[in-house]
Amino acid sequence: MAGMGDNRDVYKSIRRIMDRHSAYLFGIADISYSYYYDNYKRALVIAVPHKRITTTDNYVEEEFENLLCEAREKSSQVIKEIADFCRGNNIKYHVPPMAQKNEETLIAPFSYKYAAVYAGLGWIGKNDLLVTEEYGPRVRLSAILIDCSLPAGKPIFYSRCDDECRQCVEACPYNLISGVQWDIGKYRDELIDYHACNTKRSLFIKRHGRKNACGLCMAACPLGSG
Repeated sequence: MAGMGDNRDVYKSIRRIMDRHSAYLFGIADISYSYYYDNYKRALVIAVPHKRITTTDNYVEEEFENLLCEAREKSSQVIKEIADFCRGNNIKYHVPPMAQKNEETLIAPFSYKYAAVYAGLGWIGKNDLLVTEEYGPRVRLSAILIDCSLPAGKPIFYSRCDDECRQCVEACPYNLISGVQWDIGKYRDELIDYHACNTKRSLFIKRHGRKNACGLCMAACPLGSG
């Protein structure tokens, strides 16, 4: 683990990397809430905006799939740059998998969304997606954990969505979004029937042979839609 003097240099170097990707959102989360904290002190969180703004008026699933893939490739490239820097400077790091592997809980080992919340990049919307001021929910998240106590962002623990807005709720074709406003004490199942959502998406994916499917609740969000 780098010492305090080294931490300032590490921070400056990472900022220089992110300055090359100025359109992306970047934040640092104190992950003392996570069991990963025994080995890593911070999560560096990147939110890559989709290349095109998707709304319910222009939503086409195949095009939405392409937007997700493009954003994923860009976020992977940034994570690789940071990982290369860490490796070259003997900084312990870990890139946690985004996908969940537990079909019973459908929970990933490390939540990118909650890291983004703790980094101050956004909050959780009624659709259980991270919502940012700049781009709404139309971002691809990635994160890398490092063993350096860098200055962390200010967490956002309450939703900033309009109390009366129900656009994502009404966009769900299976009525799986409850419309409950999120705060840090809310459980995922209070916002959305995630198991039913996963089942419906999995059936759609299998039928069309794609990795991602259905972004209607994302497309419906008025924040970041221009």
